[in-house]
Amino acid sequence: MNRYINPFTDFGFKKIFGDPDDTELLRSLINDILGFEGKDKIETIVFKNGELLPDSPEDRKAIFDLYCTDEKGSEFIVELQKVYQEHFQSRALYYTSFPIQEQAIRGSWDFRLTPIYFIGLLNFQVDRFKNTSKYLHHGKIMEIDRKEIMYDNLNMIYLEIPKLQKSREELSNHLEWWLYMFQNLNRLEEIPPRFKGDVIERAFNRAEFIKLPKEEQNKYHKNLKVYRDLINSFSSANKEGLKKGLEKGLKEGLKKGREEGLKIGKKEGLKKGREEGLEIGKKEGANDKTIEIAKKLKKSGTDIDLIKSATGLDIDIIERL
Repeated sequence: MNRYINPFTDFGFKKIFGDPDDTELLRSLINDILGFEGKDKIETIVFKNGELLPDSPEDRKAIFDLYCTDEKGSEFIVELQKVYQEHFQSRALYYTSFPIQEQAIRGSWDFRLTPIYFIGLLNFQVDRFKNTSKYLHHGKIMEIDRKEIMYDNLNMIYLEIPKLQKSREELSNHLEWWLYMFQNLNRLEEIPPRFKGDVIERAFNRAEFIKLPKEEQNKYHKNLKVYRDLINSFSSANKEGLKKGLEKGLKEGLKKGREEGLKIGKKEGLKKGREEGLEIGKKEGANDKTIEIAKKLKKSGTDIDLIKSATGLDIDIIERL
């Protein structure tokens, strides 16, 4: 068993960041992600119920990894996504609809909303951002032509953790320290020296497996198995999809290749046929002309050997003329 638990498991993530009595680690992570410093920095966080129910029983409910509010009333949904999900952005937008509805005060409400932040900690790359090396993306509703913010209180933030490709010595800011921790925590055997004395050192202390109560160790083992099964299933699905894609691509390629080959073959065949036809035509035309010359020479009494030499015709042919 590794010394530190895996932060990409539900258990590991909530063990490190989900303690309602000690929110310093989560506050540090959110402040780093949003670039909050000074007067904008989040000072306090209060956890809210992570399961929000719709008004109608027929509608879907939402279960958040972490759901909290700060001292200014801003609301934060912090969601860890372990594997690729095709419609993750739609899911993120759907999740933000719940705190919006929750702010709908009964009675005389003027539709004023406090800021809402959806923060997706992603263990994969978003399709839309695969052509950029940037790992942090912050979106708002914008006016397209003027590229100005139309509405400031709805924030969609995605942190693509695998995109950080740096060694420990190359890390350039505190957010990258967090990303490095996510990527390497369960593979390390000790706290990196530069993290000592920093708030991230507390994340290592919380994540030390041997310090967990026996009940929590068992819970982590079960959760780790679920995580590994999920990763393996996703990997197998990717391999199967790649295999089928290659097979389909090969089949389509062969089909298209045959069609193109036939087209080219016909084209080349016609070309060659025309060339050979012209050659034969020239040859036959030349023979007809040679015969006529041989006839005239023979008729004038020219010696057969001379006719053969002049026309290249066989003596037998000349004699039959």
